[in-house]
Parts: sequence; C-alpha cells; structure tokens
Amino acid sequence: MIEKKFIEAKKQELEIKEYIRLKFGKGRVSDIKIERTPVGEKIIIHTTKPGLVIGKRGEIIQEIDKILKEKFKLENPQIDVAEINEPFFDAQTVADNIAFQLERFGHLKFKIIAYRELDKVMKAGALGVEIVLAGKLPSERAKTWRFAYGYLKKTGENKGIVRQAKVTAETNPGTIGIKVSIIPKDVKIPDKIDVSLIKHEIEEEIEEVEEKIQEEEKKIEKEEKELEKGKEGKKKKKRKIKKVKKEKEKEIKEEKKEEKGGEKKEEEKK
Repeated sequence: MIEKKFIEAKKQELEIKEYIRLKFGKGRVSDIKIERTPVGEKIIIHTTKPGLVIGKRGEIIQEIDKILKEKFKLENPQIDVAEINEPFFDAQTVADNIAFQLERFGHLKFKIIAYRELDKVMKAGALGVEIVLAGKLPSERAKTWRFAYGYLKKTGENKGIVRQAKVTAETNPGTIGIKVSIIPKDVKIPDKIDVSLIKHEIEEEIEEVEEKIQEEEKKIEKEEKELEKGKEGKKKKKRKIKKVKKEKEKEIKEEKKEEKGGEKKEEEKK
C-alpha cells in the first residue's frame, strides 16, 4: 500500500510538470520542483522570464492554482517563481532554445543554430559544453552530430557537476533529439590543478619564510650588540684595574723612597 501511494504521488508530480510545461511552451520554463510540506504542496517554477510566467497582476499563477486544485486535487498549492540569473549555464534553457529555433527555421540550419548557442555559452565563461543532435540531419538518413567545447566530465563521481537536459524538436522530416551538457564557470573540479593558486600559495610561504629570516637576523644583531657591550665593559674593567695597580705601585714606590730618604737623614745625624 505504501509503495502504491509513492508511485501515485510521483505520477501526479510528473503530470503536474507536464501540464505546466505545455501551458508555457518551450523556452519559458527551465525546471519545476515540487516539495510536499505539512502546510501544503510547494511548486517552484525556474524560468528566465518570470514576467511571462506570473502574468499581469498574477493572472496566470491564479489560473494554474485553480487548475491544480480542481484537476489534480491539491488542497493548498503554493506556487513560487524563481528567476534564473545565468540562462547560458542552464542546460534546459539552451536545449529549449535550440529546439524552438529548429522548429521555426527548419532542420537544414541546424549547424548555424548549434554553433550560435555554443558560442553564447562559451562567451558566458562555461568550462565545458556539449550539444548533441540526433535525427534526419540533413538527409533522410538518421545521423548524430556533436558540437563541443572545453572540458566535460562524462563518468565517475564528478559527473554530478555537469548540468544536462534532453528535449525533442518536431520538424518536417521527423523528430530530432537534442542533448545539452554544460559545466558552469563557478564549478570546482577536483582533478583540475590551478597553477596560479599554487604559485600564490608558494609566494605566501616564501614571504612567511623571509619574515622569519628577518626576525632571526634582528635577534642575532641584538645579541651581537649585547656581546659587544659586554666585551667593552670587560675591557673598561681591565683598564681600571690596570690603572689602580699602577697607582698603587707608584704609591708603594713613593713610600719606599720616603722611607729610604728618612733612613739616610738619620744616618747623617748620627
């Protein structure tokens, strides 16, 4: 029973997403997220054109809210519109643009359309982008065309950094499959080594070492000055001692002379 409820809930979410996408058409809505809360169902619509999604005075949002309550039996749906600030890094938006142009201008201009979108994503600063078109291009025989630029991770744990989207375009020869993969510029790639960062770290370490060396040199200079002062003090003491010794020797010599002079005078008197 629990599994059945989960399946029904996921089926309902898929139907809601399909209804909203069909309501606005290609290129209007990028992603739709549905969160179930105790208060009700929160539906977040990600778009590059929030004004077209909301409508005048919120008319379109009110209409969607009414249909969600009546058709999909949602008690308290809360619809939020989130604007995509960088549309060229959103894979769904790029894929929808390609599909829209193929349906409008025809399948024969697929190379111009693909290279134009690739150039826009490149100029926006993406680390990597890949556009794959599959179908009757340009002949009656089905063929796959690949347009790529930069670095792109396809396997492993780091595959999650790649933003992917798949759509279809209905043209006169038949259905064309479109797959877009983008790595935005702000994504950190673990196996990519940035030489500039390493250089900056090395320069910082060198500066720290140089500061420590300067501090040690200052300490050594202070110690040398203190030693020199100590040596000068010892020299001064030695000089003083020598002076004192000389003075005492002079005094002793003078006393001896006086004694000798006194003895001579006594002998003369005798």
